[in-house]
Amino acid sequence: MSAFSTMREFAGPSDHQTCKRAIRTGSRTFYAASKLLPLSVRKPAYGLYAFCRLSDDAVDLGDGSPGALDRLRHRLALACEGRPLPFAADRAMADLMRRYAIPRAVPEALLEGLGWDCDGRRYETLRDLQGYAARVASTVGVMMTCLMGVRDAGALARACDLGVAMQLTNIARDVGEDARAGRLYLPLEWLLEAGVDPEAFLADPQPTDALKGVIAKLLAAADALYARARSGVAALPPSCRPAILAAADIYAAIGAEIAVAGFDGVTRRARVSGRRKLRLLSKATLSAAWIPRDAGHPPLAATAFLVDEIVHSRLRPEPKSGWFGALLPRFGRIVEIVERLERAEQFGE
Repeated sequence: MSAFSTMREFAGPSDHQTCKRAIRTGSRTFYAASKLLPLSVRKPAYGLYAFCRLSDDAVDLGDGSPGALDRLRHRLALACEGRPLPFAADRAMADLMRRYAIPRAVPEALLEGLGWDCDGRRYETLRDLQGYAARVASTVGVMMTCLMGVRDAGALARACDLGVAMQLTNIARDVGEDARAGRLYLPLEWLLEAGVDPEAFLADPQPTDALKGVIAKLLAAADALYARARSGVAALPPSCRPAILAAADIYAAIGAEIAVAGFDGVTRRARVSGRRKLRLLSKATLSAAWIPRDAGHPPLAATAFLVDEIVHSRLRPEPKSGWFGALLPRFGRIVEIVERLERAEQFGE
């Protein structure tokens, strides 16, 4: 028996239900994809999402104050030390950090990225923007990979690629919303090359042809990373592949919707319909077993530190057990998931 197995869990059933509700109300796309995960991964994934959502909300509701970030760092430190505050997300985070041997530097990098948001930081180049995406998105990707029992450098690099791709898609989708809030994430170098004055755009956000060209360029960078990330799915346990592939495909579809709208991320907010999600979930389930192996691309320079943190960590996770239940979820479950998504979209359930 491992030393870990004798240690009590901090989070109880009610905590896990609270974490599940956080993802159910906070992200219908991730909630749908998560239902394709085996329970052994799904439960800690809800806890991870709940803590990440808590962190994001704390910064937003705290108006980006240094005090809000300091409190988050304190809560994370206590969770890492096995002394979580009496909140569901904190207790769940303490459990998964210990059980899956996640180095503290990884979630600390997430908080660092949120701090950049508080500072209103802008990004000169795509590589600079990738550094931000590494912190607010790839951190979640590498932690999810650990929850699946995988710590291979190649798989972690591809998880980072997927996190960056998703964040670039988010930025392209939310250009107008961010600008109206005084935020700008598009690479300044690209804007100036296209003849877009950043300050003038923030003062009057308009979907000009020049701006659309920058958004198209950003989505092209995201698509290249989605293509690389897909190959990393083959390194995951078979029971986990459909969920990750589905999440990637649904997010890539958001970028495709932006393209269909003429790359207008200012006056329109792209969404993927429930019916299209059904097709993507079904496709991911059927194709997950035939994903080609990773071609061995090195990690992005902006994400290499996250891969190194996991690969070179001296922490050791609990032995795996029960990872390979059903290889693929039942098709009927996918239909049920998307039917619920469609009802939620239509009736606000």
